[in-house]
Amino acid sequence: MTTRLSTGLRTNLAGTTGFASTFANGVIEIRTGTQPTSADSAASGTLLGVVTIASNPFTPGEPTNGLTFAAAANGAVSKSGTWSFVGIAQGVAGWFRFKGNGVDNDGASTSLPRLDGSVGTSGANLNLSNINISVGAPATIDSFTWTQPAQ
Repeated sequence: MTTRLSTGLRTNLAGTTGFASTFANGVIEIRTGTQPTSADSAASGTLLGVVTIASNPFTPGEPTNGLTFAAAANGAVSKSGTWSFVGIAQGVAGWFRFKGNGVDNDGASTSLPRLDGSVGTSGANLNLSNINISVGAPATIDSFTWTQPAQ
């Protein structure tokens, strides 16, 4: 249950871009298996679904239906709107990759902003009510908050 930040994301956070701007209008991919050892690594596992606003279609590079955030407060930023997906393959969700709004073909990269984490029903980086994903089955992300560490 470790979140892993790509080199591209760490560069943005160290610069002037920030988390919410880096991932504004991006998507979260839900995948099977164990997350890679680095967010710079190529994606692994079967793609089970792509989280967008209200499960609507998404085109990389376009803002339509990409994920949005509320205003940051107290060192944290939370989701805004309805984040959801519809299963596109059957399997058990094991990890997620948050991707910025750009073309990311899931290969190895040290420049693309990515955040990887575990998926479970409780105690994971991203909790779903059911990790057994079926084709056509809807799922909603009830909460998502990124908090910058104080130290």
